[in-house]
Amino acid sequence: MSFDQGRLYTAHALPVDEPQSEASAIQDQFKDFLLEFRIGADFIYRQQIRENVLIQQYLVNVDMSHVVSYNEELADRLTNSPTDTLKLLEGAAHEVANRIFNIDPIQDSEGGETNLPASLPKFQILLTSNANVIPIPQLNADHVSKLVRVSGIVIGASTLSSQATKLQIMCRTCRYVRHIDVDPGMSTVALPKFCDAPPLEGQRKECVPNPFLIIHEKSAFIDKQHLKLQEAPDDVPVGEIPRHISMSCDRYLVNRVVPGTRCTVIGIYSIQSAKSKGMGNAPIRNPYLRVIGMQLDVHHTMSGNVAFSPEDEEEFVAMARQPNFYDIFAGSIAPSIYGNKDIKKAVACLLVGGTRRILPDGMRLRGDINILLLGDPGTAKSQMLKFVEKVAPISVYTSGKGSSAAGLTASVQRDAVTRDFYLEGGAMVLADGGVVCIDEFDKMREDDRVAIHEAMEQQTISIAKAGITTILNSRTSVLAAANPVFGRYDDLKSTGDNLDFQTTILSRFDMIFLVKDDHNTARDQSLARHVMDIHMNRQADASAVGDIDMAKMKRYISYCRSRCAPRLSSEAASKLSSYFVEIRKKVHESEKVANERSAIPITIRQLEAIVRISEALAKLTLQTVVAEEHVDEAVRLFNASTMNALQEGEASGQVFVQKMRQLSESLLDRLKPGFFTTYRTLLQEFCDSSKPDSYAKEVLDRVLSSLAIQNRIQYRNQRREIVRIG
Repeated sequence: MSFDQGRLYTAHALPVDEPQSEASAIQDQFKDFLLEFRIGADFIYRQQIRENVLIQQYLVNVDMSHVVSYNEELADRLTNSPTDTLKLLEGAAHEVANRIFNIDPIQDSEGGETNLPASLPKFQILLTSNANVIPIPQLNADHVSKLVRVSGIVIGASTLSSQATKLQIMCRTCRYVRHIDVDPGMSTVALPKFCDAPPLEGQRKECVPNPFLIIHEKSAFIDKQHLKLQEAPDDVPVGEIPRHISMSCDRYLVNRVVPGTRCTVIGIYSIQSAKSKGMGNAPIRNPYLRVIGMQLDVHHTMSGNVAFSPEDEEEFVAMARQPNFYDIFAGSIAPSIYGNKDIKKAVACLLVGGTRRILPDGMRLRGDINILLLGDPGTAKSQMLKFVEKVAPISVYTSGKGSSAAGLTASVQRDAVTRDFYLEGGAMVLADGGVVCIDEFDKMREDDRVAIHEAMEQQTISIAKAGITTILNSRTSVLAAANPVFGRYDDLKSTGDNLDFQTTILSRFDMIFLVKDDHNTARDQSLARHVMDIHMNRQADASAVGDIDMAKMKRYISYCRSRCAPRLSSEAASKLSSYFVEIRKKVHESEKVANERSAIPITIRQLEAIVRISEALAKLTLQTVVAEEHVDEAVRLFNASTMNALQEGEASGQVFVQKMRQLSESLLDRLKPGFFTTYRTLLQEFCDSSKPDSYAKEVLDRVLSSLAIQNRIQYRNQRREIVRIG
């Protein structure tokens, strides 16, 4: 253009405002939201940014409901295109923070400026929302790159790793340097295959293929962690496998949860390339969730900061003040099961639990109660376990035959992407703070049963596998059901012969109930009438419907566990100690008479068990001190369960000892000194079931072993012949 032509020329005296781009307009709107949004006279986000920067936490918790009320278009954009919008929101938070501290510099006590960095780091936005929760199986292609909200239980957590956000690479031949931005999430970055540096004048460019090297010292990295979220067990339909989804957390979201934590996650449903053998670049993608916000699900915890309204608290206190509330609560447990009142009262104590203590030396005393139901088939043991699984706020149901040691405790898995090992929690970890119901406890392998010894008493699971050495929490109550060795309880055999358990596992149960199917005409008529009423749907029958519904019972259990921690009074403590000394003396005398150790041990653990039961009874009625009446009821329950099983064993043991003495005398009369006979002959003579005075084969074997130890008989010909020694 030339100014020589005869025409008028104009120029702007002030700088011209260029048309603003859409991205910068959206960022300005977010900036206004962070600065201007307020509830009453409180500027929430302005104050939050100020406080977080002072404690050097560069994050902002943004509530989606606030964004919706401020600007619906912004909320819609954040929901439907969160990946791009989130970057603008983080940039807006960074600018607001710089603006706040540039306008109002913070002075310390000496009048100088604080130790704030010259340039604040990038901010992270954490979202919270009350939107509808989408079940994990219903996530599909329509949700890709959208903001979703899912809930579940964390079953696996990887170790902390680092992810690059900006890479500085350098050509190894010409030393050309360039920067590459890396997208967040599980995305990967590919280095350029050829150097794109401009050639120098007069020189020919001779860079080799794949020339770039990463300069880690000048690259930017953030913390990163991979999680695995599974559907909550109570949300999985019967007959289906629980679904899970991988999650990627970064920066301030790492190390927030451990396996077993129930949470609700807000994130971006994203995809990553799947490596398929022989398919090249196949259009297959694996979904994952890039986490933007995480809320711990406190409403499903049995103890914690559960939210209760004042109306709920008034209702619960009024319930607890009823004079016969203990019987009402116990009667509402599995009301369709006839009888078993003591078992229902014990289960009520298990659901509420005792008081967990941490001693000054760091030792922990568990407050959870463990119960074993041992008895005949058809006595509704499994139905009781199913009801507890439904009414407990946190519960896991499993069967002994289909459970392994790793499935109950924890297993070590290898990450398919990073090839690192990480832990996946088992049933005892997933039920942390709740109840584990183990059916068919006697069908478990002995090795698998030993794996839960530590979890039942110390309430931890120690793992030392594949270079991972750690301890997981398993603060759970165990409700187990088992059958005797012979299918039905045999009254002619001792308790030790009926139980196929070691004393190490039996001592960890606070109460052991023997559930027998006795033949009683009056009881059978009442039971048959009760079952017929249920099958005819007679809901008017009060015995089939509980006074407290399951939802209210579940809330009340959470309230008791979170708001009440009873302690022993001096009178209750003295009564407990004297009772323990008395039962120890009784058991010692019975062991001396039977000349063998008791199958069910009475140790100091049983004293702690009675203490826990007393605390649970006080907690059930929202009392802060364990009184003497609570101790009396706890002692009665303990006598009706463990001591009753022990006395049954003593009675059976006395009968067994008497039979052994009779058979020993008959054998010595039958065999004179120097005479011999065969083992088969003795079986036919003394163990023939057609004779009225026959003995069991176990009795004969025990008597022969005892006489051989006393050196009164001797075995010959591989124990086929028996010789009487003079």
